[in-house]
Amino acid sequence: MRYSTQNVLPLFEPVSTGSVSGGAVPSFADLVRNFAEFGGTSVQALEGSIPYLINEFWTSGQRQAHSIHEVSYRACFKPQLPEFFIKRLTKSGDAVYDPFMGRGTTPVQAALMGRQPIGNDINPLSVLLANPRLAPPTIREVARRLDHVTWDKGEVDNPELLAFYSPQTLRHISALRNWLIERAPLDGMPDPINDWIRMVAINRLSGHSPGFFSVYTLPPNQAVSAQAQRKINKKRGQTPQDRDVKKLILKKTAALLRDGPMSSHPPALLTTGTAEFTPAIRSGSVHLVVTSPPFLDIVQYAEDNWLRSWFAGIDVASVAIAHHRTEEGWQNMVRDTLKELARIVKPGGHVAFEVGEVRNGKVFLERLVWAAAEGLPFDRLFVMVNQQEFTKTANCWGVRNNSKGTNSNRIVVLRRF
Repeated sequence: MRYSTQNVLPLFEPVSTGSVSGGAVPSFADLVRNFAEFGGTSVQALEGSIPYLINEFWTSGQRQAHSIHEVSYRACFKPQLPEFFIKRLTKSGDAVYDPFMGRGTTPVQAALMGRQPIGNDINPLSVLLANPRLAPPTIREVARRLDHVTWDKGEVDNPELLAFYSPQTLRHISALRNWLIERAPLDGMPDPINDWIRMVAINRLSGHSPGFFSVYTLPPNQAVSAQAQRKINKKRGQTPQDRDVKKLILKKTAALLRDGPMSSHPPALLTTGTAEFTPAIRSGSVHLVVTSPPFLDIVQYAEDNWLRSWFAGIDVASVAIAHHRTEEGWQNMVRDTLKELARIVKPGGHVAFEVGEVRNGKVFLERLVWAAAEGLPFDRLFVMVNQQEFTKTANCWGVRNNSKGTNSNRIVVLRRF
């Protein structure tokens, strides 16, 4: 399909004034420009042909997100980010989609707000983490189901894992793993209770407190190798202690359900596959996309999730998670994704594409996204920068929240025409 080139929407007057030209500004741009819930109105900046709106649009100081979100995953954004766009760009029943859903922040938040949750990720762990939270069981149902697990049937069939767990804990983890694989296979019919138990157990496998099955290790979204864990144990003088697997699953279940049940929402659609080809999603069916793609080669998703994949019965080597090490390769992936989004987003719908700066501020991914959208059927509206501290006299688009890594507060906003 060929698309005609679309010029940048005329949000800004010439750079000498930086003011917004009234008649051409869509209502959402007006809202973002005048946003002042946490202080002053937005700072406007122009870098080349890209208009930026910089403000504190969401903050850790505002109302905490629903407890159902408290699932760990590497490089995920806060629920307040999709909430900002869902609240302002959709209504009840509208479809909200994330093609790189990770732990499922966007579809879960969409469901909490009565929208239809749609999500996709090439990592099969994503569906296992997101889907159970869209229709959670009660803690009583979980407790009754755990009573049926044959806890005494587990074996220490992978001695390498003793770097993380005591022999008894590992036997119980293995018993639960085998029980779930037999009764709730990944290619079988969904079982909301068993799927929930698997999701919670995946999130308790390793961590840095007694609330996890493991001895002290890195955070649960970044599992180290067994060899690295042995070094941690030696350095800290620690030995894995027995953990009550059932008790910890129930404790985490109670924490996730602390803020009450999931809201009523249209049926969810969660898929596993590449973002560039999603045939299960109907053309013109999505009202809003809120997403964040993998950032070049910054995060090693497969390496971080090897332990979770083992428990779930996923061959991590078979998951083709791409690592784009060049700007050109990454931008080509983004353009192919945007082409698919152009198919499934309805006219008038929006895309909020969250990226960041990488390689110590030398690469600004929002500029690559902006260029990738050229010639596609999207109005390129602006780049939002959620910046808690900035100066109006500085090059605000170059301010970093972190001295290294990524800045997770840059969102390219597009509108389907």
